[in-house]
Amino acid sequence: MEMAVASKEKATPLPYRPRQPERTTFYRLLEQHFDDYVYANEERFEPKAGPLRPVVRPTVEAFLDCGRLHGGFARLRCPSCKDERLLAFSCQSRNFCPSCQAKRSLLFAEKLREQILAPVPHRHFTHSIPKALRGLFERERSLLSLLSQTAFEAINKSFQKLFDRKDVRPGSVSSIQTFGSFGANWNPHIHCLVTEGVFTPQGEFLPLPDPATSLLKDIEERFRRLLLSRLHRAERLSEPFMNKLMEWNPSGFSVYAEQLVLDHEPQRLEKLARYLTRAPVRIDDLSETQDSRVSLTTTPHPLTGDTLLLLDPLDWVHAICQQIPDRGQHLTRFYGAYANRIRNSRLTHQAPQTGAADSQPRAEADSPSAPSRASRACWARLIRKVFEVDPLICARCGAEMKVISVLTEPKVVDKMLRHLQEADSDRAPPEPRPEPLVSSEPIPDR
Repeated sequence: MEMAVASKEKATPLPYRPRQPERTTFYRLLEQHFDDYVYANEERFEPKAGPLRPVVRPTVEAFLDCGRLHGGFARLRCPSCKDERLLAFSCQSRNFCPSCQAKRSLLFAEKLREQILAPVPHRHFTHSIPKALRGLFERERSLLSLLSQTAFEAINKSFQKLFDRKDVRPGSVSSIQTFGSFGANWNPHIHCLVTEGVFTPQGEFLPLPDPATSLLKDIEERFRRLLLSRLHRAERLSEPFMNKLMEWNPSGFSVYAEQLVLDHEPQRLEKLARYLTRAPVRIDDLSETQDSRVSLTTTPHPLTGDTLLLLDPLDWVHAICQQIPDRGQHLTRFYGAYANRIRNSRLTHQAPQTGAADSQPRAEADSPSAPSRASRACWARLIRKVFEVDPLICARCGAEMKVISVLTEPKVVDKMLRHLQEADSDRAPPEPRPEPLVSSEPIPDR
């Protein structure tokens, strides 16, 4: 009985503590140096990376208000002890704010596990390109779509060649990542979560006769030739330079596919899906040196083994702002058997034949016409799962708090914050809760 009570208490989430992002190095660097970066961008960064994109300034300004009460908040009240709390709004930016991106990654992982992926093994592919081409994708963000399409096409054609059939295709979920492992450096590459086999038009799954790693050379060569020829047709590469890249040895292109996740490993699958959509930089990896430079902890450099990178503040601000995607640009895409237009055709072979009472809930859960509104709306559940704290738990009595109002009017917000500041002037500020721990390395293969 005592053990059961102890386990129940251990599983209870801790009370919520505000993030206080202004205390982090990530926040201070942007607050102190972003205006200087905008002023110096035209002369210092535009010749190489192109002009400052319209999406950058609104995203950074929204992040500077993320988790801070002066931008508006929800007012919570405990129905039991009448204690009140203010909960600040989040910026909901993409691929920039570590806190918001952690929640976005969690939703993406849950959607894959519950609605998209078939109950079959999946392999993690990573497609990368040589440094000579990276600047082209930095100046023209629309080419990232071409990069994603080409990565899947190389896998699809190699799989069809292996089965000697043109009517089969694998299911693939692709994630476009534009950052590398060394200080959010610009390194566009594609992560693909691909079925370890193909689907027929009738929905039958055919596993690969050989491990996918034996196909890597064929996929890598197809990826190189398809991408270079498509860039040439799009008039982004001259024919002499394309032929020169074709002759490179080593080519600079690489395809990595060592990770295999089995269908009975949902936790590994969810962890990998969150890795594919993680934020560019972890807040805990940043610090400032005594000479006002940015110190960033990275993975070991392949040549020197260094794990510490020193950057000028403006160089770091430029690097992190380059990771902000353009408006309307999708970073995750579904191909092959997982494409939206043909996804329903492969669900018939998954539904268990256990009668109408059991099959009806399954059909509703898998139907793309019934989106998971509850998972998107339950922000408290996301915070509880990511940070292991519950924003609706009263710190005094442990009861569930309720939202009684939402305040966004600047005059009202400022008046309430001044009142709270005067009332709490003698109190010590609460300790901020830790940021989400999202590994910068993929899960190891078994």
